[in-house]
Amino acid sequence: MELHSLKPAKGSVKKSKRIGRGQGSGKGGTSGRGHKGQGSRSGSTTKPGFEGGQMPLQRRLPKRGFKNPFRVEYTPLNLSKIQEIAEKLNISVIDLEVLRNNRYISKYEKVKVLAYGELTSKVDVTVNKISGTAKAAIEAKGGTVTLI
Repeated sequence: MELHSLKPAKGSVKKSKRIGRGQGSGKGGTSGRGHKGQGSRSGSTTKPGFEGGQMPLQRRLPKRGFKNPFRVEYTPLNLSKIQEIAEKLNISVIDLEVLRNNRYISKYEKVKVLAYGELTSKVDVTVNKISGTAKAAIEAKGGTVTLI
């Protein structure tokens, strides 16, 4: 292989359409801009959402609701899922590190344990948040709950 023999793969490089170079090109005359009007003029750009002077959609619709910027989202983790993880990985300590390493949660997710399902074995849990019934169920089986 030599430098002078290098070429792009066949079909990977496409020639650009030459605009305004005669009727035979298919883009002659008005150069694909149509006849007259704002869009045909040079330097013409309109804002995104501009509807030609008509009241735009984002102003026609009413404002609704409230988005709390300080809301903390928790990923739910049920007791049944904890039991499944403990049996599958053959462990009795479940924390965020174990959940991340086994891809049950992503890097920055926070976890809240909920009381859905049955817990049959003793498990020590370290999470961000836990419901009261889930905590009682874990402690009833002899496990411990640690909050971060």
